[in-house]
Amino acid sequence: QVQLVESGGGLVQAGGSLRLSCAASVSIFNINRMGWYRQAPGKQREWVAVITSGGSTNYADSVKGRFTISRDNAKNTMYLQMNSLKLEDTAVYYCNAFMAWNDYWGQGTQVTVSS
Repeated sequence: QVQLVESGGGLVQAGGSLRLSCAASVSIFNINRMGWYRQAPGKQREWVAVITSGGSTNYADSVKGRFTISRDNAKNTMYLQMNSLKLEDTAVYYCNAFMAWNDYWGQGTQVTVSS
């Protein structure tokens, strides 16, 4: 069983930055894949970014060049650095971990971008 706890969300003006954190209850060293998803009001949850155990990363086109995903195995924590935030980035952001053929989710953290 893996528990994930997100933090770092909040209210920020357009063009600003936030860093989200996802703390895991287990060592993330062997977690195959970790990622961030988001869900805006009235929309389906969408994938944002992923990082593998080997450190490979990939991003949705909508955030490429603005967001950076990273992981600190020593702290069992994954991060999402979000720069140049836009109004359309407003959503609840969820942390995801895929391990031993199971998907685990955090409770989500709200990010609101204002004009």
